[in-house]
Amino acid sequence: MLILGIETTCDETACALVKDGRQILSNVIASQSAFHEKFGGVYPEMASRQHVDCIIPTIQRALDEAQVTSDEIDLIAVAKGPGLIGPLFIGLNAAKSLSLAWKIPFVGVNHVEAHLYAAMMSNEGFELPALGVVVSGGHTFLVRILDVGDYEMIGTTVDDAVGEAFDKVAALLDLPYPGGPQVEALAKGGDATRFPYRAGKVKGHPFDFSFSGLKTNVLYTVKGQNGDKRGKTTISEEEKRDVAASFQEAALGDIAAKALNAAKEYGCLSIFVGGGVSCNRRLRELLDGTIPVYWPGKGLSLDNGAMIAGLGYHVFSGESDPLDLEPKARIPIGERASSSSQMARDLS
Repeated sequence: MLILGIETTCDETACALVKDGRQILSNVIASQSAFHEKFGGVYPEMASRQHVDCIIPTIQRALDEAQVTSDEIDLIAVAKGPGLIGPLFIGLNAAKSLSLAWKIPFVGVNHVEAHLYAAMMSNEGFELPALGVVVSGGHTFLVRILDVGDYEMIGTTVDDAVGEAFDKVAALLDLPYPGGPQVEALAKGGDATRFPYRAGKVKGHPFDFSFSGLKTNVLYTVKGQNGDKRGKTTISEEEKRDVAASFQEAALGDIAAKALNAAKEYGCLSIFVGGGVSCNRRLRELLDGTIPVYWPGKGLSLDNGAMIAGLGYHVFSGESDPLDLEPKARIPIGERASSSSQMARDLS
């Protein structure tokens, strides 16, 4: 089965062609990072307009690179959420339009579930149950993976996602957007023991995450005890490196410790990591232990269409999703009810 995947949850317009859920024929990403850098983060309205301009050329490029034509495609898979509603609408409406024009079915898939599948489609021979770890700009959580589409939630963030925390700390350190790679690069020259930062603990929920207090501690270090985000930076360039290293160690150390403990407690045989923060080399070092850990392949850590197409292969049940399918800013992982009409059928 040949599947076209479309991803527009945030600021990447991404399209890919994938065969049978694994074989990537093309994986094209039109990034808006340079455009949003001047805002210090993603500007949703402008992101939507950029998607409008990019979606058709990106789909065409994916077709050209895969050397296939539209009549060879069997299915369209598109991210239906979670994400920014405006950008999601662009991708979803493109998928619906092409479904009608090409007379082939389309299916909506869960964006964060696709991040986990990105690690699955890059590796073979793994054993289940496994622990799924999603670490991205919008999401940080742990799930027990029983099968593709079958998950048990273990822990999630109660405030900031880890990628969001990296971006906010980068802004405090006067680093450009996107902040994750910038903080990681700065941290390489720093002393991770200089500042005794700690990630937050959530009472009664040992596998939940909290990064807001950690971010606030960085704010006080960098801007002084008044905590004015717009105030003058009070530390030297050397101290900035130490702040970056100390913050990174605290945030990623917390994720790694909870992931390894959860894997042991829930009897997981392996770990799958997905999301943009999975690119971080220090996180990979911290998770390198006795249990097998699987990572997304090249080009599959950040938002991409290949993971959408790959997961779509497993989600598709033989029937197209309805044309009244709507995007969702928030959606539980593994949810299969796609629209109001689908929910009505499920309840009848």
